[in-house]
Amino acid sequence: MQTVVKKWLRDKDFGFLENGDGPDIMVRKTDLVNCQFLKVGVTVEFECHCGKRGLIAKKVKLSNKSKQNNEQGRNRGNKQNPFGVMT
Repeated sequence: MQTVVKKWLRDKDFGFLENGDGPDIMVRKTDLVNCQFLKVGVTVEFECHCGKRGLIAKKVKLSNKSKQNNEQGRNRGNKQNPFGVMT
């Protein structure tokens, strides 16, 4: 499945993913693949499971869409300014 990160509580190591009109999907730091935390607004791919308190995301990783947008933003930010141009 794919969705957007709605909230991440870095001090508590968990957050929530958008779920349309349904209840938010909980995600824990221990279920993240190749990252330590999530930024609000990024798109993630995951497996959705039913837990005791509701839906839980497992094997959560950044989608290729988020990675491409992040790289494009970095490339724009590294633009070299000509000598004498104030930024």
